[in-house]
Amino acid sequence: MTEENTDYMQIIENRRSVNFFDSSRELEDGLLTKIINRSVLAPSSFNLQPWKLLAVKSQEKREEIYNSGACEQQKVIDAPVLLIVTGDMTGYRRYNPMWDEKKNLGKLDEEKLEKIIEQCEQGIYPDEAKKIGFAVRNSSLLAMNIMNTAKYYGVDTHPMIGFSETKIKEMFDLDENVVVTMLISMGYFDEEQELDPRETRLKYEDIVEEF
Repeated sequence: MTEENTDYMQIIENRRSVNFFDSSRELEDGLLTKIINRSVLAPSSFNLQPWKLLAVKSQEKREEIYNSGACEQQKVIDAPVLLIVTGDMTGYRRYNPMWDEKKNLGKLDEEKLEKIIEQCEQGIYPDEAKKIGFAVRNSSLLAMNIMNTAKYYGVDTHPMIGFSETKIKEMFDLDENVVVTMLISMGYFDEEQELDPRETRLKYEDIVEEF
């Protein structure tokens, strides 16, 4: 499961959430950088890219997460990289440097920018639930891109949402406006193990309602 997959449909069909990682195999130097630099082509609201990633490569740190933050999931320890995907609840505010890029490109001026931010603050994301949604939805788009891009390079992944966000935030001293969206174990499938057959997926007629 480590060959490079170049056909998009092959990537989609071959990507699996693997539970068993080969703890003896590391990602080669520079590979994680390649994966992330392609994954950031994911779409986001206003192209603000309100996300940050923590790449946990330290065995000691992964064990700490395993013991106190990630519900003792073995893949957290065995995979050589644990990505912590986070979103910024207030990433639409003026401090986001992407606003300056839009100004420099002549797409908007400061007056129009202030109106957009006010609209976000008062109309689109007026309460905490909407702000959390902003952070999670945007960073989830990045997360899926990461998993598909990893598969392109022959790297296996497993996303996790079963963890203590409070403990993860304490461990890494994350700001209040940061949401921990998911954890992603990254590495290589342990070939001595066997993947269960892929479970049934709902199809078009099961999930689509036409109008």
